[in-house]
Amino acid sequence: MQIVGAMRDQLTACIAEPEVAYTLPAWCYVNNDVYELEQSTLFRNGWVGVGRSDRWPNAGDYSAIDIGGVPVVIVRDEDGALRSYANTCMHRSAQIMSGEGNCSRMRCPFHFWTYALDGRLVGAPSMHHTPGFEQDEYGLVEFATEERYGFAFVTVSDSPPAIDDHLAGFEELHTPWPLESLVTTRRREFTVDCNWKAFAEVFNEYYHLPYVHRTSIDDLYNDPDPGDLVSGAFATQFGTTEGTGGLLAGNDSNILPAMPGLDGRAATGVRYTWMFPNIVIALGTEAMWMYEVYPDGAGRVRCAQVVAVPPETVESPAFARNIEAYYERFDVAIDEDIPILEQQHAGQKSPFAKQSRYSYLEPSVSRFASWYAERLLG
Repeated sequence: MQIVGAMRDQLTACIAEPEVAYTLPAWCYVNNDVYELEQSTLFRNGWVGVGRSDRWPNAGDYSAIDIGGVPVVIVRDEDGALRSYANTCMHRSAQIMSGEGNCSRMRCPFHFWTYALDGRLVGAPSMHHTPGFEQDEYGLVEFATEERYGFAFVTVSDSPPAIDDHLAGFEELHTPWPLESLVTTRRREFTVDCNWKAFAEVFNEYYHLPYVHRTSIDDLYNDPDPGDLVSGAFATQFGTTEGTGGLLAGNDSNILPAMPGLDGRAATGVRYTWMFPNIVIALGTEAMWMYEVYPDGAGRVRCAQVVAVPPETVESPAFARNIEAYYERFDVAIDEDIPILEQQHAGQKSPFAKQSRYSYLEPSVSRFASWYAERLLG
C-alpha cells in the first residue's frame, strides 16, 4: 500500500507539536491494508518490545511469539544471554517451538531437526545420506536482541538503529526508579476487539479519566505536567497523584513500601511512558504496571498486563495480601477501558469519522501519532 493524495495530507497533519497537531485519521485504525503496512514498516523494520527480561530468568526459558507476522522464538542461552531466532525449521519450514516453557534443545516436531540454544543445528536425522549436506550451514536465523532497563527488545530488521539511539534520553528521565532490578509478580494475557494503537493510546492520556473512570481512579490524579521533550522513540509524562496512584481510594492500608532511593517529586506521582511502538508503562511510588501490546489484525489486539516491584518489596511483611489490592486497581481500570475502546473502534469504521485536534491532556498520544506518521510516510 502507498500513502498518497488526501491520505498523505492527513498523515502529514499529525507531524507537529501537540498544540497544533491533528489526530490520526480513523482509517489508520480500521483499514486492513494500513495494518499490513504497519507490520512491514513498524514491526518488521525496527525495535519491538517483548516485555520484561525476567520473563526468561533461566537458561532454556523460551517463548514463541509473533513480530510483524514473523514467527519468533525467544530463549535464554546457556551463557545467560537472551537470544531470538526465526521460529522456522531450516529443513521444510515448520514452526519449531510453541507456547512457552523451558527446554535444553529446540526440536522441530515434523522431522526432529534439533537446535542448540545458540541456534546451531545439532541433530538432523537421516540427513547423512544426503550428498553434500553440511550440518553447520543450517543453523537458525538469528535476530538482534537487546536488554535495557529490565526490558527486552527484538528486531527482525537487517539494519536496525542502535537500541540506545532508539531509546535516546530514556535513562535520564527514568533514573529515579530502579527499573533494572524490578521483579515481575504478575503477567496476565488477554485480547481486546480494538486496534492496537487505540489500546496503547488510552493508557497514555488523562483526558478520559473523569468520564471513563469517574468513580474508580479519576480522583487519584491531578492535572499532569506537560509532556517531556525527548529525542528517542518514546513519549513520557509525569503527574502528581493524591496518595498512591497504584491503589483504589480506601485501600491505603494495603500500601507497599516505596521503591528504594525514590525521593523528591518523583515520589509524589506516576510517570507514564510509551516506548514505541508497543510497550506502555506506568512508574508509581511502589510499583510499575505496564502493558505489552501486540497487533492481531486491524480490529484485535493481544495484550499482557505486567506488574513489577522491587525485590525488597516481595520480601516485605504482608506482601502477598497487599499486592492483591494493586492488582484489583489495575484490573478495575482496564475493565472500564475495554468497553469504551470497543465502542471507539465501532465508531472509527464510520465513513463520517473525521480527523480532530488534541486536548492538552493528550501530548503522548500526539507524539506517537507524529512518530507513526513519519514512519508510514517514509
